[in-house]
Amino acid sequence: MIVRRIVILNPKGGSGKTTIATNLAAYYANEGRLSALMDYDSQGSSTRWLSKRPRSAAQIHGIDTGENRAGLTRSFVMRVPPGIERVIVDTPAAFQKHELVEFTRNADKIVIPVLASDIDIHAAARTIADLLLVAKISRHENRLAVVANRVKSNTIVFRSLMRFLESLEIPVAAVLRDTQNYIRTAERGLGLHELPSARVAKDLIQWKRLVDWLERHEKVSQYPRTKIPDPVSDYSSSQSLPNAVVKLPWSEGPLESSL
Repeated sequence: MIVRRIVILNPKGGSGKTTIATNLAAYYANEGRLSALMDYDSQGSSTRWLSKRPRSAAQIHGIDTGENRAGLTRSFVMRVPPGIERVIVDTPAAFQKHELVEFTRNADKIVIPVLASDIDIHAAARTIADLLLVAKISRHENRLAVVANRVKSNTIVFRSLMRFLESLEIPVAAVLRDTQNYIRTAERGLGLHELPSARVAKDLIQWKRLVDWLERHEKVSQYPRTKIPDPVSDYSSSQSLPNAVVKLPWSEGPLESSL
């Protein structure tokens, strides 16, 4: 049985890491894949979400890395039970660069949520640089992707975010709109896929794109520099998002020239 480790990572707080992590865990559990949700965040947001999860819902194994019970070693607390097929890792905010190596070690996929704001865009650019240069993640291994999170279409800041994403040379796996559906699921310990399909139909298209990328195994030689459409306002399109990634604002040229 192949175990795939999916890491949701962005040291910038409030980027939506827990929302993506919990919804992915719920998705895989409902698909019949035994899933574990590993919570590195000191706030324990994913663990709290799991505590609200109904007993009737598909089971998800929780791993609270901050748990400190007498007589238990850290390695025992963090163990992944036999039979688990998908491990979703919710990383903390404000971690140090050297911790990137620990968080991304053995990661099959790394997802970076990015909000549509100047501060978040700049933070994401630095995170990508650290992943490539410190954690030695190669963009051509197809392990790294960006998710534009909580976006509102037809706004200036949304267009700024899309311009940022157009300059990337890693995949843009999905563009998730700003919707109350995520608040409703968080309050009940559920995932988006567990709500009535009519209520979340617009959102599920983007989640399918994300899952399709997560389950893709092949490496890539390069990503075409194509214009990214506005998938938030065009939900009827089922085509996958173009692949691309960012010229860092403080560098003289593309990051790839440094690798």
